[in-house]
Amino acid sequence: MTDRYDQGMATRRAVLGDTHVDRAEAAKTDMDTQFQTLITEGAWGTVWSGDSIPQRERSMLTLALLAALGNFDEIPMHIRATARTGASKQDVLEAFQHVAIYAGVPRANQALKLAKQTYAEMEQDP
Repeated sequence: MTDRYDQGMATRRAVLGDTHVDRAEAAKTDMDTQFQTLITEGAWGTVWSGDSIPQRERSMLTLALLAALGNFDEIPMHIRATARTGASKQDVLEAFQHVAIYAGVPRANQALKLAKQTYAEMEQDP
């Protein structure tokens, strides 16, 4: 593995938690191993591991982009990550308000619905 992969795996674990990453790693198959390496190096080893943007802001950017592009399946995972990145519920709400204005109310509404569900689950099962 590369240094970027190792950095990516460390950042991925710091943001998503060991339980999530261990579960994802256990589910890897020959079919998706190369893809998992790509996202570990690219997303986690590069984008999430940079020095100039704090994790809180990266979290808000990621959630806003996921919502704006309609990539709703990833939103609960990144809402759970806010417990580690420091993005508050208010931060998430404001990110989704930006989505509403600049990308559309329906996408922001769906993202907010998923956030509310996920926060409720987190409160019941910390």
